[in-house]
Amino acid sequence: MRTRRRKVSDLVASRPPPGRATSNANRLLAALPADDYVRVAPLFENVSLKLKQIIHRAGDPVRHVYFPGSGFCSVLSTLDDGRMVEVATVGREGMIGVSAVLCGAAPEATVAMVQATTPVCYRITTDEFRNEMNRRGAFSILLARYAHAYFGFVMQSTACNAVHSIEQRLARWLLTAQDRVDQNQFPLTQEFVAMMLGTTRPTVTIVAGTLQRAGLITYRHGHLTILDREGLENTSCECYRVVTGLLDAVTRRA
Repeated sequence: MRTRRRKVSDLVASRPPPGRATSNANRLLAALPADDYVRVAPLFENVSLKLKQIIHRAGDPVRHVYFPGSGFCSVLSTLDDGRMVEVATVGREGMIGVSAVLCGAAPEATVAMVQATTPVCYRITTDEFRNEMNRRGAFSILLARYAHAYFGFVMQSTACNAVHSIEQRLARWLLTAQDRVDQNQFPLTQEFVAMMLGTTRPTVTIVAGTLQRAGLITYRHGHLTILDREGLENTSCECYRVVTGLLDAVTRRA
């Protein structure tokens, strides 16, 4: 996997003041107490991730753990026939390689794929990550709390995929994507949405058309623009609110 390395000084320009006052682009790292942040920051390298880049494959050992500072990645479950269905998204609120919280470099059960270019992402080796977890300090507590919220996210997504309509699920996904890219417009293909939602491209065409006629989005030439976020929130199922609350609580309590 090709990455662009940056100096450790890009991660820590100066020692932050006492308390939780770091300016790291990843919310988990930014939530660490200042002393813990200063200690762990030199263990990270800043890498850039490209669109559709595979970070982890199912069955591969987790060699690195990633903390995005922008963009986002999809965590996908792969079926025997090759189809993939998204079970979670991870942006600057979280980390990729959450299995390392529990079992180090054990084989990953899912695929992690970049879905929005990520020029800022902090990477740490699994061994160094586990050493920090074994300290049983603030880093360990925060990441264990995130792992708990992440698995809640996956369970909520499973329930959502089983009982909610494609329209509700698409609205939820668009809101989640917008939260992570901080833009109203982003590239999006029907093929990609079909894979994420576990449906067909014709179904995506119909549902996207419904949202567009309602004035919530525009979709042209592989680019989607959100016009009415409040309307999307009203269209989405409760899963967006539940998942957002789970993830926000991780750093609110830190």
